[in-house]
Amino acid sequence: MARKTIGERLAQLEAQRKTLQIRLGKQERAIDTRRKVLIGALVLHRLENDRDVQFAGGIAEWLRRELPKFLTRDGDRDLFDDLLKPQANEPSIGDIGNGSAV
Repeated sequence: MARKTIGERLAQLEAQRKTLQIRLGKQERAIDTRRKVLIGALVLHRLENDRDVQFAGGIAEWLRRELPKFLTRDGDRDLFDDLLKPQANEPSIGDIGNGSAV
């Protein structure tokens, strides 16, 4: 069996390094996506189930203020239509601080 030259071994190691870099990138993207999903699930859960009107109202108001600036595509905005429009039974930002929302 012929031994590989140093150049061939270096090329093989470089190919392995590239493969590992790709796998690492995929793993990092998967972790990032999972974190985003979990944070989004927490926010949605708090909006739907939180009995603390001040907290839930604050999150809803913050989302209505920040999401339109963050979302750049119409399709993305459509996904959040229900969050971006104030609900009739939801306290306004003025009601939260004065106790009339309780």
